[in-house]
Amino acid sequence: MSEELTHTTVLLSEAVAALAIKPDGIYVDCTFGRGGHSALILQHLGASGRLIALDKDLAAIACGRQMGKPWNDTRFQLVHSGFAQLSEVLDGLGIEKVDGILLDLGVSSPQLDEAERGFSFRFDAMLDMRMDTSKGMTAAQWLATAEESLLAEVIHDYGEERFARQIARSLVAARETQPIETTGQLVELVSQAVRTREPGKNPATRTFQAIRIYINQELAELERVLPTCVARLKTGGRLVVISFHSLEDRMVKHFVRDMVEADKLPRNVPIRASEVPQGKLRGVGKAVRAGQTELQLNPRARSAVMRVAERSDAA
Repeated sequence: MSEELTHTTVLLSEAVAALAIKPDGIYVDCTFGRGGHSALILQHLGASGRLIALDKDLAAIACGRQMGKPWNDTRFQLVHSGFAQLSEVLDGLGIEKVDGILLDLGVSSPQLDEAERGFSFRFDAMLDMRMDTSKGMTAAQWLATAEESLLAEVIHDYGEERFARQIARSLVAARETQPIETTGQLVELVSQAVRTREPGKNPATRTFQAIRIYINQELAELERVLPTCVARLKTGGRLVVISFHSLEDRMVKHFVRDMVEADKLPRNVPIRASEVPQGKLRGVGKAVRAGQTELQLNPRARSAVMRVAERSDAA
């Protein structure tokens, strides 16, 4: 089976519908993956519409360029870049404002299912975990040099792991005698340090998540791109974000809330309703989760949360 067919895009129709696509609009798919969202966006665009897709994963870029239609469409451009560089990409293309931006966060199924990427504890492979394999430190390299205090902080903060200190201590002790280079080694060491875990959940789940987030600076890049999205959206343009764990969703939720509320006035200040400061975003509907039909077809959608906001005309 071809790689693109092994990946099921989460909240596909819901996300594209939330963009409220204009046939002649300009849209950005910040996380191309295997092109599910991009393909459907193109179906809604007219002859003068435009779609720019970004991905930092070289495998995703290669897959997109090999798939032929619709990726050879003149309305479509695929760029090897992380979404934290959104402004630089748009500047390079001569685009000031866009009509919609989609962020589908986290890792894709191909990344999890390719053993050599080192994202999953289901396979014994080298510990890489980089989304962009062309640069940066691998997970194995980081584990070989990180201080115990930093290991504990990352595993606790990004993995929400209550046994973070015990795991960090175990990793530091183990690397004194042998480098931690494979996913199998990491799973074994974490399993020995974690005393209890939810039934059916691998003891290393939270640690793998934490290391992946840190290696790829996922939360830092999300924090950087959200204000950029607001600045780059036209009035009425939509921002659609799909998150897969609580740390991402919390950041998106709070950001949208702050952009909606704008500057808060002191209590009891006499002011007309028309003079109340307007936020740069308007919330659109409630958070959306995958329905039962989608969950039956794609269990990995169970943690997905989609939030939508629209750019107001506030400066």
